[in-house]
Amino acid sequence: MRYRLQLPKMPRIQSDSLRPESVTKERTRRQNPLLNHTFSSIAPRPLNPISNHFDEQGNAHMVDVSQKKTTVRVATASASVMMDPESAEKIRSAQVKKGDVLGIARIAAIQAVKSTPQLIPLCHAIPIEAVSIDFFWENQADAELSELRCEVEVRTSAKTGVEMEAMTAVTVACLTIYDMIKSFDRSSEIRRARLLRKSGGKSGDFEVDSGSSG
Repeated sequence: MRYRLQLPKMPRIQSDSLRPESVTKERTRRQNPLLNHTFSSIAPRPLNPISNHFDEQGNAHMVDVSQKKTTVRVATASASVMMDPESAEKIRSAQVKKGDVLGIARIAAIQAVKSTPQLIPLCHAIPIEAVSIDFFWENQADAELSELRCEVEVRTSAKTGVEMEAMTAVTVACLTIYDMIKSFDRSSEIRRARLLRKSGGKSGDFEVDSGSSG
């Protein structure tokens, strides 16, 4: 006599739930609730821009200077490198193995002026007519650190100013100094990068308060 074994009927499973992709997506949704949220348009909202680097929709753009007058523009900036007195002495006595620290920093500052439009997105590429770089040791008798200050003046005849060129120059010069001495003084610091004065253009002249600490 033959016996037939009857198995209970199993509930039908939707095929989509067996797919690894579906399982992965479901797990991802549970782990990150933001994926279940429907976001509105990410376009910038209209606003009344305070800076002329933004249009009425809040988009960044390069300022139109085509209607401005060409005038002589001058900007001066400074920044300092604070270092151990021993490091300062090595620079003064030309004992840094990499070479002439101030000479190389001077060339770096000039290169930085010419490269500013490539580094600062909304800067105009304008002709540079003159760049002067000076270095000063601002030492105090009781100071624990020696201060080497870099000052850069940039000059042009153009429709926009050269403040960013001067600021970029002193910053890169100080970075170059740090690179030259970091093998024996990694704790040196760059401080007080700021615009000292500027002249020319519709906004007129500016000079930092001599009593400000930077």
